[in-house]
Amino acid sequence: MKDKKVLIISSEVVPYLPQTEQAINSFQTPKTINEHGGQTRIFMPRYGLINERRHQLHEVIRLSGMNLVINDMDMPLIIKVASIPKERMQVYFIDNEEYFKRRAVLHDAKGNLFKDNDERMIFFTKGVVETVKKLNWSPDIIHLHGWFTSLFPLYLKSYYADEPLFTQSKIVSSIYESDLKGGLSKKIYDKVAFDKIDEEKIEGLKNTSFEALTQLAVTHSDGLIQASENLPEEVKNQIKQSDKPQLEYSAAKEQETLIDFYTNKI
Repeated sequence: MKDKKVLIISSEVVPYLPQTEQAINSFQTPKTINEHGGQTRIFMPRYGLINERRHQLHEVIRLSGMNLVINDMDMPLIIKVASIPKERMQVYFIDNEEYFKRRAVLHDAKGNLFKDNDERMIFFTKGVVETVKKLNWSPDIIHLHGWFTSLFPLYLKSYYADEPLFTQSKIVSSIYESDLKGGLSKKIYDKVAFDKIDEEKIEGLKNTSFEALTQLAVTHSDGLIQASENLPEEVKNQIKQSDKPQLEYSAAKEQETLIDFYTNKI
């Protein structure tokens, strides 16, 4: 694991959001990698409910200022960074006033998914990749956590297929129990199609359920982790029936097993 570069991408990371299974793993994984001599960069959205003063976030001017095209609209990208206290871990925050200023994560006060979560996913995906390009940091492994990151494998292997920084990168997807009730906007298919990704690769996005997003991630990832015990049977079968290296839930809880998975299976 020594000197391996691992890019951690998640919609939730402690201590910036409450301690869900995903948020804890998104912190513990890079901590374990660092302890084994690896290098990490962590990326998450900069939701409006994250206290910038308490967590000492600051904007990185040299990385900000780019416009990302989302469904034919120019959306400004702002990059902020913070260090996790007592750990040698830097967290980069993807920010945009339209998508992330609201004081919530992925659901409104009534528990309903935000209608623009599809655009937020595309913006987050492009924002992370474009920032890593500016950092000129070529990861050996890209570890994705949660359904909000499920577009990354598709975009990395199609939209960014000719980007030399990622040609040797292996993609691992950790799949968690879902809070995606009712699915995303049906317009996500057209918005991804706008980026000129082959229609056959995005056919599954005509269904916007958790299971469909998971299948998209499974198809385009290089390794899979069952990160929650209670996944739908359809999702468990998607993982089992793939020909990708995989970790079951009981094994995934052991950090040493994860390091072995990175080192010898991917």
